[in-house]
Amino acid sequence: MGERQREMTSTIRNQIYRIYLDFLETAETKRRWNIFSDVPWNKLNTYQPTDRVGQCVELFCAEELYVPDYSSNGLDLSRSVFGLAWFQACWAFEESKHGLAFREYLTRSGLRSEAEFAALETRVFARRWQLPFQTPRQMACYGALQEGATFTAYNQQRNLARSAGDEALEAIFFYVGRDEAAHAGFYRAMIQLDLSHNRAETIADLAYVLSQFKMPGDVLIPDYRQRLRSSGAGISPREFIERVVWPLLSTLEISREELKSALKKPSVAA
Repeated sequence: MGERQREMTSTIRNQIYRIYLDFLETAETKRRWNIFSDVPWNKLNTYQPTDRVGQCVELFCAEELYVPDYSSNGLDLSRSVFGLAWFQACWAFEESKHGLAFREYLTRSGLRSEAEFAALETRVFARRWQLPFQTPRQMACYGALQEGATFTAYNQQRNLARSAGDEALEAIFFYVGRDEAAHAGFYRAMIQLDLSHNRAETIADLAYVLSQFKMPGDVLIPDYRQRLRSSGAGISPREFIERVVWPLLSTLEISREELKSALKKPSVAA
């Protein structure tokens, strides 16, 4: 490795570290929430959620239960870069609270018994999640899309909970949705950094990830898409494009023509 390449590597590592510090400072000073005191659990005493809500929350909870797999695979990929590895550890903590909040909602509301939840855990842990892409840059692209889609779905459910008068679930979706938006922001910053150093390859990776994109539950949870539709937990392909993909391209200052051109390349089209 030449001196210039070593200098660039050091510069990029420092930039990633600064991005992580900004993320952490905002999390610690503005975004942290307490599952025990910030969610109005007592409101469940006067509100009985529907079975559809139970199906929806159970599906979200099942995806969150794969946090051990998401974390171990993510740390293996990022362990040599401080900022990335520490973000992964912080991300895992925040996501673990999401699964816990959904679990508590299901059991405290009476939608699921402890025995039913134990059966859900057994089904979930019978499968393992593997990285869908093999480089940090591709996984940053995946993270920006996945977290954006999850935020969009959670925000829809928050609005439904508010309309239904379910204050506990509205609060849960507010806090977990805010976390998802912050995670998406970190991944966007990583992509912007990659774009500044190698625009063509970064756009090619984004196009490739977009062409292969699936939510984690799509390869792990039986009848995942049908359950998304029946429970109302999912977002449509059109919503994914309009509320996730186009805003991401706008933030990254990537034109639709650039993306379309990259999508037509043989390595992506294949």
